[in-house]
Amino acid sequence: MEQEKKENLKILITLAIPVILEQILTTLLQYVDTAMVGRLGAQATASVSQTVTVNWLIGSVFGAVGVAVTAMVSSAYGAKDYDKIKRITTQVVFYTLVCGLFTTLAATVLSPFIPVWMQASVEIRKSASEYFFIISSVLLFRSANMIFASALRAVKDTRTPMFINMGANILNVILNYLLIYTAGLGVRGAAIATAISSVISGILMFCAMQRNPLLRAQTGKFTLDRTLLKESSNIALPTLATSTASCLGHIVFASLVSSMGTTVFAAHSIALSAETIFYLPGYGLRSATSTLIGISVGEDNRQKFITIKHQSMVVTVLMMAFTGLTLFLFARPIMAVFTPDQNVIALGTKVLRLIAISEPLYGLMIVSEGIYYGLGKANIPFFIETTGAWGIRIVFSVICVNFLHTSLFEVWLCMFADNAFRALAMSIPLIAGKDRKYFEQRRQVIR
Repeated sequence: MEQEKKENLKILITLAIPVILEQILTTLLQYVDTAMVGRLGAQATASVSQTVTVNWLIGSVFGAVGVAVTAMVSSAYGAKDYDKIKRITTQVVFYTLVCGLFTTLAATVLSPFIPVWMQASVEIRKSASEYFFIISSVLLFRSANMIFASALRAVKDTRTPMFINMGANILNVILNYLLIYTAGLGVRGAAIATAISSVISGILMFCAMQRNPLLRAQTGKFTLDRTLLKESSNIALPTLATSTASCLGHIVFASLVSSMGTTVFAAHSIALSAETIFYLPGYGLRSATSTLIGISVGEDNRQKFITIKHQSMVVTVLMMAFTGLTLFLFARPIMAVFTPDQNVIALGTKVLRLIAISEPLYGLMIVSEGIYYGLGKANIPFFIETTGAWGIRIVFSVICVNFLHTSLFEVWLCMFADNAFRALAMSIPLIAGKDRKYFEQRRQVIR
């Protein structure tokens, strides 16, 4: 038994490391990207940052499909049902086209209005709209990147997405330098660089999926598989609802902060970007956990399921405690990387140190969410995250900004409270063992 636990832990870490490295290196390159734009001034930073939360909302559509793909492919992989895997990936190509084309159309049409809705300052609305339009014109390829990467990870190939995304982000930084500075295109150059790297990564991810013998989509006349569509919808729609509710909450949250002034919003946006790399290990472990939970369900191995659940929660909390401590100690020099503005640095440092304390709780929330997704129980995170985003973060932020007229620190306290609530509400049922009935319910679905 102990040997089996050690083997499961080894597999968990082996699968997680490439995802963690991919996300950390990608984020480091995005830090460079943000710093490059930041050298143009606070207005340029605000122009690029103004639509970040809207991009999260768009990405949540692709992420929801990716969650469904991971759950379905991993359980089929565990059951050694390779024919079903091919049927799933054939449908996935269709889902990707629909999602990519629909979001491209919607985002590009709405691009002139979004900065206005986000309460952006008048002087940055034009540049923010142009930036958003350019990066939204290639959403089909961003869709392909995220969804096909989920399929690869579900069959334990976490290295290929890592190499593709690392390469695309290195290209993005190179193009940033050439287009922002050499060509003198400023914010527009940053958008073009992002668009080009998105196109290349999407194409490469599709090619990687087609080269994988387990995942190669079937050719010939396409027929929509209603059984698979129903199964995927039962996972993807609640996941999308979760992400949508959370992202809309982020958008309202960002608009509230935006109304506090350009300097405050720049500090808020840079601090959010700076924090990202410190919680990415949790998302790497969430990805590996979802895959292994799905495989254990496919294998009908209850003991493996319990072992993975416990190991992933413990490892994630310990890792996030370390990253939180690091963020707390180095908050000021991290902020200084992104901007020379001393007011922005001081304000960002204060809120970063606050949120660093909540990193272990945030990690617990992330990995718990991954366990539910691996079990196909996306409705549970939906209820919990919607309650946290709107019942805690937004309600109390509105009170702080519009009635109490507090500083950014108090607004981030609302975010801290939201993170703590989500972590406890999602993890307590898992720790208590109530997820065993979800295991059985998932088994009934895939039989």
